[in-house]
Amino acid sequence: MKIIFPADGSDFTKKALAFLVTHEGLCGPNDELVVLNIQPAMPARVKRMVGAAAINDYHSDEAGKVLAPIERFLKRHKLNYTTRWLVGTPASEILDAAKREKAHMIVMGTHGHGLLGTAVLGSVAQRVVSACDIPVLLVK
Repeated sequence: MKIIFPADGSDFTKKALAFLVTHEGLCGPNDELVVLNIQPAMPARVKRMVGAAAINDYHSDEAGKVLAPIERFLKRHKLNYTTRWLVGTPASEILDAAKREKAHMIVMGTHGHGLLGTAVLGSVAQRVVSACDIPVLLVK
């Protein structure tokens, strides 16, 4: 099974990752985990001021801060994985990656704002669940 795992470095990401590796039926040695970190795009004026190369380096560094500890954790658990970082809107990038990768499932942590919080704040998890045509497992 191929699983998309969006990671933002939060405690919710860590909790979802721990859940995933402790449930071998979800992610065992024959499965593949695609860990995604989505960086928000910089305004065009910033890109013009500092240059595309500097922006790319910034995104790469920020993604590395999130992905490096996850890579160490997954290596210890001997799981098959790849990591990627993308720039864009999180929900859209997660959905696009799931299609591109031909994933069977998305597993992600959720902040658990509840109904009122979701209505006011919006939620990446809610948008992914609403628009996705494959199973989505939310870990709270």
